[in-house]
Amino acid sequence: MMNLKKEIAGKIEGECFDDAKTLDAYSRDASFLEVKPRLVVFPKNRADLQALVRFVNENRVNDPTLSITMRAAGSCMSGGSLNESIIADVSKHFGGILGFEDMHTTGGGGGTNGLTGGSVRVLPGTFYRDLEPKTLEKDLILPCFTASKNLCALGGMIANNSAGEKTLRYGRMEDFVQELRVIFSDGNEYLVKPLTRRELDTKMLQGDFEGNLYKNLFELIVQNQEKILTAKPHVSKNSAGYYLWNVWDEHAGIFDLTKLIVGSQGTLGIVTEAKIRLVPVEKYSKLFLVFMRDLKNLGNLVEEILPLKPETVESYDDSTMKLAIRFLPEMLKTMKTSSFFKSMFSFIPEVLMMLTGGIPKLIVLVEFSGNDEKQIVDKMKELRAKIAHFKFKMRESKSMSESEKYWTIRRESFNLLFKHVRGMRTAPFIDDVVVRPEFLPEFLPKMRAILDRHKLVYTIAGHAGNGNFHIIPLMDMTKKENHDLIPVVSEEIFDLVKSYDGSFTGEHNDGIIRTPYLEKMFGTEIVALFARTKDIFDPRNIFNPGKKVGGTVDYMMAHLANK
Repeated sequence: MMNLKKEIAGKIEGECFDDAKTLDAYSRDASFLEVKPRLVVFPKNRADLQALVRFVNENRVNDPTLSITMRAAGSCMSGGSLNESIIADVSKHFGGILGFEDMHTTGGGGGTNGLTGGSVRVLPGTFYRDLEPKTLEKDLILPCFTASKNLCALGGMIANNSAGEKTLRYGRMEDFVQELRVIFSDGNEYLVKPLTRRELDTKMLQGDFEGNLYKNLFELIVQNQEKILTAKPHVSKNSAGYYLWNVWDEHAGIFDLTKLIVGSQGTLGIVTEAKIRLVPVEKYSKLFLVFMRDLKNLGNLVEEILPLKPETVESYDDSTMKLAIRFLPEMLKTMKTSSFFKSMFSFIPEVLMMLTGGIPKLIVLVEFSGNDEKQIVDKMKELRAKIAHFKFKMRESKSMSESEKYWTIRRESFNLLFKHVRGMRTAPFIDDVVVRPEFLPEFLPKMRAILDRHKLVYTIAGHAGNGNFHIIPLMDMTKKENHDLIPVVSEEIFDLVKSYDGSFTGEHNDGIIRTPYLEKMFGTEIVALFARTKDIFDPRNIFNPGKKVGGTVDYMMAHLANK
């Protein structure tokens, strides 16, 4: 076998590492898997990435194991950034904002700068935490950020079609990507953007790799259009499979390949640059809280809330609240507050609820935002009157710091679990299910019954307005019986989700964990179309193999972390 480090180091400007410490660090992401690579590369520029692709193409005949997996923050929960060959980490050298464009004003509307929208060009290694302050300076924001927004990078957000608490109102990453620059499997970089039918026809006549890619994909979609449109999940969030149903808008006459690249988890090409739409930040926001004794009216509650057009409808369960109280001092350190003790005392009502056995089964957070504070106050009053008949305990947050308390519980529960439960670790394998909100009163108790029957310890939090819930079990991964539970529980939960016409993953993508179950969700014909799509883009399977196409339960089980 060739000396991979020596071979590649002479072809790129960036660094290459194959020492045990580096390979061990890159064997894991935020999933519960462990896959050791052969080499970790830190590319400095597009030329380095192109050189990598060409090297793998030239040498794959002699070494069929060669492939490239892109990585930035390493925060993927499905094993999407793990690979046995080459990991290319763009977080070190290949990040940054290239500039703002298309700034729209109304001469005084919008935020303090009068902006009503705009776009930003970024490199894939740009961390969201670095982007947001720069957009906020212009009173603009990319609103599809995730709960892990302090960790994630733009490359991963594009690869996974990120969605979070503001998705209910604003949509997912696919709704904000306007253009991409992508290195395809021939080693060349291309501009990918929406094309008119005339532009598409011109592109398909080129006769080169790019032209044939467009031609073959267009034919695949048109020839199977009815099947593809039928396969589209009937939920508001989905990151499973390839989004073939989004590419060709026959009515508008627009063919948009960005709609397929987003969410493809780096399996179709390497994104080197993105132009992303931004929206204005609204001046005011207020939080309304609903404390539910049980889940039986959750669907009806959400149905009554949504017509008021809230910014978000989020939720977390009693287990999450107990976790927050248990690790209260550490959680408070993450809050944006000037007074630690004031924040601590703000939790007295929750502590009293817990001590008296009165913690609700679910806490629902409803946020309203806008530029007219009175309008928000009126909506809060309307909501209170509208849902009074449920006889739930309700309250309005009195300040930004009080709102921050509830948002911190919602956002930090996973990190608390990850850090503090001794002898057990988070095992996110059924962590991202989605059903339509009207099914939640039936679906959630059935799901909890499965988890309880298998005696799993878990928390549930999620985007109630989208019907998207994150179930994070805690497991002792040194025990074989817990390994054996994973495919059993996966089958049962995914069968339940399928029975409600839902999606197995709304945000966290397929990766190693859910790719084996795509046939259960979409059927054999659609999965075969996914495989043909992969072959059109990547006939040698050099980009992030085993995700979206070709993954197996056996491979997943063979790579479970034992600690």
